Amino acid sequence: MRSDAIKKGLERAPHRSLLKAMGYTDEELRRPLVGVGHAHNEIIPGHIHLDKILEAVKTGIRMAGGTPISFATIGVCDGIAMNHQGMKYSLASRELIADSVEIMAQAHPFDALVLIPNCDKITPGMLMAMLRVNIPALMVSGGPMLTGRFRGRDVHLISVFEGVGRVRAGGMSEEELGELEEAACPGCGSCAGMFTANSMNCLTEAVGLGLPGNGTIPAVSAARIRLAKEAGMAVMRLLEKNIRPRDIATRQAFENAMAVDMALGCSTNTVLHVPAIAREAGVELPLATFNEVSRRVPHICSLIPGGPHSLQQLDEAGGVQAVMAELCATQAGLHLEVMTATGQTLGENLKKAKVRDREVIKQVSDPYHAVGGIAVLYGNLAPDGGVVKQSAVSPEMMSHRGPARVYNSEEEAQAAILGGQIRPGEVVVIRYCGPKGGPGMPEMLSPTSAIIGMGLGKSVALLTDGRFSGGTQGACIGHVSPEAAVGGPIALVEEGDEIVVDIPGHALTLSVPEAVLAKRRAAWRPPAPKITTGYLARYARQVTSGSTGAVLSEDR
Repeated sequence: MRSDAIKKGLERAPHRSLLKAMGYTDEELRRPLVGVGHAHNEIIPGHIHLDKILEAVKTGIRMAGGTPISFATIGVCDGIAMNHQGMKYSLASRELIADSVEIMAQAHPFDALVLIPNCDKITPGMLMAMLRVNIPALMVSGGPMLTGRFRGRDVHLISVFEGVGRVRAGGMSEEELGELEEAACPGCGSCAGMFTANSMNCLTEAVGLGLPGNGTIPAVSAARIRLAKEAGMAVMRLLEKNIRPRDIATRQAFENAMAVDMALGCSTNTVLHVPAIAREAGVELPLATFNEVSRRVPHICSLIPGGPHSLQQLDEAGGVQAVMAELCATQAGLHLEVMTATGQTLGENLKKAKVRDREVIKQVSDPYHAVGGIAVLYGNLAPDGGVVKQSAVSPEMMSHRGPARVYNSEEEAQAAILGGQIRPGEVVVIRYCGPKGGPGMPEMLSPTSAIIGMGLGKSVALLTDGRFSGGTQGACIGHVSPEAAVGGPIALVEEGDEIVVDIPGHALTLSVPEAVLAKRRAAWRPPAPKITTGYLARYARQVTSGSTGAVLSEDR
């Protein structure tokens, strides 16, 4: 066993002595040592209950003959970090999480791993580390939050962000907003809706590194505790068969996950995380691959924020497994021969899958949209691509042209939107917010929610070299690459320039003659770094483009 390096033989007596200092018995040390990496803390609602998931996983490992050993990682709550300096640290935390799990798993040679995340950057960070270390492993998330109830309707975190805009527009009183604030997030779990956290937890299941149910079983359900126990037992089976993450996360498995991404209408942040995770498995997923998958996979689930259905309803309808079973009916189908964390192939797993609600999971022959939930746009404004969640765009905004309103920070744009300075038909441009320029590629949930709250969601487009929350809806194009901080075309846009958004045509065009752009390019100078010390300064120097997953340079 791998753990023999710290527990077997005469020369390991000092190591055993240290392990016994923590109460481990000889019998426990004779068993496989299973690292259980978790992100329990008291600042993220999706993580506040992970101590209970941790104990359930440890129980499962012990039942199957292993010795669980837990360790913790950091985590950032994107909602709490939103719209202030803290958001610059969110995406950047992914790399630290990946590195920290790698360090723990390599410094203490566990025989297997179970990783317990729940929210936005923690899940991809742990998956990156899992594939990097490549010992038998799987993931079990903490599960989604239930929706809240406010005056007879379902609400969630994004309802509160949009409520701020409604108050400013006179459509809601501050007292009503206070009442909504109390009701929107009723308890633990990753925020209710197909936002980034739930998107990544669903895709973990789809790629095969999480058990069936990982993405959709509610956080408060006893089924989530049972799933955690099953995960502890399952990792022991993976260890026995020596099935490793890279045996599961193949090119074919990632293609399956991308198909599920399109069918569910997942967060645009998956376009950052999935290629970064695949890279750790030695699989290259160019940005254009998302368009290729989107063209052949219909959008068959209309989930919050772009639609009416919650993660709980998706779970009741059969969950990710039922969605995958339905996708087998497409002409392209899925790769059913791939291995999964159950120790069985996807095809074997799907024999148990069944769609229980056709309002929530449509037939592929009668989808919500004929194409997938995400589109990548290209053009002279985004030579390396820009990303939009097209399943959350109203029909009248699928094609749009209008004058640019240019802002060099999220704060400037937010003040203009809430101040009533944005008019129907305009295109809000927020730049110098990319991986380097942000730094950290901050999410733009506040301005996008304010646009919706101000009643401009069907008349105003927004584009940025930053990124959007999975809770964003409307004609919002993010990840515009190259970013402004490196002199990308978005840096050359001036107030009043006409911008043409053509989502069906996958095009994003700045209607300015090339000769004019050449003069602007010659006059452009890179801005001074916003942060010059600490981790973010190092991150800004090392991070690559959003079009490549914002991974760190190999030269770091």
